Amino acid sequence: MIEPSPEAELTRAFANTVDLEDETDELAASDSAAAWLRARGLVDEPVPLSADDHRRLLDLRAGVRSALGQVQPGGLAAGEAVLSGLPVLVSLSAGGLVPAPGLPVADRALARLAIAWSALVTTGEAQRLKRCADDVCGWVFWDVSRNHSRRWCKMRVCGNRAKSRRYSARQRALRLREETA
Repeated sequence: MIEPSPEAELTRAFANTVDLEDETDELAASDSAAAWLRARGLVDEPVPLSADDHRRLLDLRAGVRSALGQVQPGGLAAGEAVLSGLPVLVSLSAGGLVPAPGLPVADRALARLAIAWSALVTTGEAQRLKRCADDVCGWVFWDVSRNHSRRWCKMRVCGNRAKSRRYSARQRALRLREETA
């Protein structure tokens, strides 16, 4: 089984800070967003997020979720706008992409999220990070199937729910045909 890289785990965790089914959002308030950034090691010290920093964090998440298949109106463009304002450098001594020196703390955290996404795209791992096909769920998961064909985060829950819906729809259509015949 192919294990996800730390960048894939970070991106998956970032995308899953919003739970569509439970209607919860770990980044809903700027203080909880700052705590999430610190818990993931994206900032070293507690940092209050300004309203603009908080909005950019949410815009980046919307862009990532849109890129992973949960298209949100304007999500991709909002995420791209955040990325275009983040200076990232290629460093020989640091081993690759790094946030530009002197960035404010919130920008460093956003740049680290951007670097993680960039690594996934560059290595092709982004193909294994998928959004659950069940629109009620929308959870982002790591696809461990050999041919990258997994559709649901959990077959027992989301897969069965989808199959039950299709079965019910077929049964309704069959009853309707019998009634009109």
